[in-house]
Amino acid sequence: MIQAVIFDLDGTLIDTEPVWESVRRELAAQDGIEWPESASRAMMGMSTREWSSYMSDVVGIGPTAEIAARRTIDGLIERYDRDLPVLPGAREVVRRLAEHWPLAVASSSPRDLIEHALQALGVRDLIAVARSTEEGTARGKPHPDAFLWVASQLDADPARTVVIEDSASGIQAGLNAGMPVIAVPRPFLTPPEDVLARASAVLEHLDNLTVDLVRDLAPTG
Repeated sequence: MIQAVIFDLDGTLIDTEPVWESVRRELAAQDGIEWPESASRAMMGMSTREWSSYMSDVVGIGPTAEIAARRTIDGLIERYDRDLPVLPGAREVVRRLAEHWPLAVASSSPRDLIEHALQALGVRDLIAVARSTEEGTARGKPHPDAFLWVASQLDADPARTVVIEDSASGIQAGLNAGMPVIAVPRPFLTPPEDVLARASAVLEHLDNLTVDLVRDLAPTG
């Protein structure tokens, strides 16, 4: 039997990857820096500590990693308050799966953004565990640390814990944790085909994420 389901947040339940991109580009422009096109994909899945260091050390936004992080988070909260871009079917799929399994969120977003988004979605009470990759000593995705930590908190076998992800780094993190992964890729920075091919299922819409599909991913034997 499947014992738990872990959702990613950005790009999976809320369409915020383009918002992150926009905020970071605005910060670069404010600092008189041209945004390098390679930076967006490079930072996918990084923890706050990792991406803020990248923004400061590689891109040149700052003046320090700590300030780069604070500027980014403040810009995102302002955008979230103005109009949280909820993906179609997000609220419904969380409520649907919550009737059958304990749910968790493991995200590369900072804790305050995770909590802010889940409250705005109206599903915070359905999420048993929420984990940011910036917490503790966990490494960011594609490392499996956050997913494995969540599974341990839910007393769930990783092989019986389903991950719902959109990004290449998130899919790889789930696979590295030994978990079946359902990919729901977004047009923004779509994962390479070889990464998608390793997912247990690839869906176009969250509406296609059914209880039966999740249940069928239980290992046999």
